[in-house]
Amino acid sequence: MQAILALEDGRIFRGEGYGHPGECQGEVVFNTSLTGYQEIATDPSYAGQIVVLTNPQIGNYGTNQADNEASKPFIEGLIVREFSAISSNWRSEQVTDEYMERYSVPVLAEIDTRALVRHLRTHGVMRGVISTTETDTDKLVQRARSIRKMDGTDLAKVVSTKTSYTFNTDDSRNQSGDPLLPGCEEKPALHVVAYDFGIKQNILRMLTRECCNVTVVPAETSAADVLALKPDGVFLSNGPGDPEPVDYAVRAIRDMIGRVPVFGICLGHQLCGLALGGKTYKLKFGHHGGNHPVRNNATGKVEITAHNHNFAVDPESINANDIELTHVDLNDNTLEGLRHKSLPLFSVQYHPEAAPGPHDSHYLFRDFRNLMEEWKG
Repeated sequence: MQAILALEDGRIFRGEGYGHPGECQGEVVFNTSLTGYQEIATDPSYAGQIVVLTNPQIGNYGTNQADNEASKPFIEGLIVREFSAISSNWRSEQVTDEYMERYSVPVLAEIDTRALVRHLRTHGVMRGVISTTETDTDKLVQRARSIRKMDGTDLAKVVSTKTSYTFNTDDSRNQSGDPLLPGCEEKPALHVVAYDFGIKQNILRMLTRECCNVTVVPAETSAADVLALKPDGVFLSNGPGDPEPVDYAVRAIRDMIGRVPVFGICLGHQLCGLALGGKTYKLKFGHHGGNHPVRNNATGKVEITAHNHNFAVDPESINANDIELTHVDLNDNTLEGLRHKSLPLFSVQYHPEAAPGPHDSHYLFRDFRNLMEEWKG
């Protein structure tokens, strides 16, 4: 079937439609990862967005339930150069085309994704519509212009769990199967309360692999309710949308700082920055991919990291007397990590649980456990 992408500035791309027939709309962003299309599709941080993948061949290794970062895809739509109609991997449980149709995700293929990415890099991310049913491009452009902008939009409470739950470590999909990891019988269990602003499953797995029992709570949970659970530490997850409207979380973080160790990733990092008196701003086309170089300022080492964010913390707005800037992006010098100099709080903008490069960024989860043990002791 034929499909059309219409951008708010009037640019049109025509190609072949796969997945779910129909229409979707959202902010159009691009991701430079070479693999992991299923993890990208199921990352709740992509809520409200149509994702363009720069790797030209997508779908060839199929999909399976174990690789989901959430119970379903959260992307609004997918745009690729070539979309595979078959699966050629022993782990595949469903062809990617069928998977996208099952979860109502339209896919646009057979377009020049290089031209589209160049357009987004030049003009910035913009709103767009994919349609397999509407052929009037003027109507599609008008629909794109009517989409609510991501700026000022709180999506964290939209994608968050509605009720608290304990992460299920008995599920076989949550077992590492790695004999090099220490057994939890060698460490005392610690209790972590994780705020779900759009949390990824592998973050929960990494916390449990550090021998933590994890209670996941909704985004709007108050600090008083979290502290009543008597956690050894509090984790602030990734999530979609603009961090500034998530003022309820900022208030909760402020109420918890100094009372319990706090670790934030992605949106959680941005919320930490706001709670510490900083400001955030929107990037021109965001950071999305598994190949972003980030320098650890303490060690001087460069980590190849996974990113998925459109907003960043302004380092000039952070009080240098209280806060150490721990990581910096080597592509554009955006702030990638911070740590309070006297209180038990640190955060990173990138996704250490993804660990796409040769450097083991899983150490941050070990750092969190060590911080909790020090604070408890």
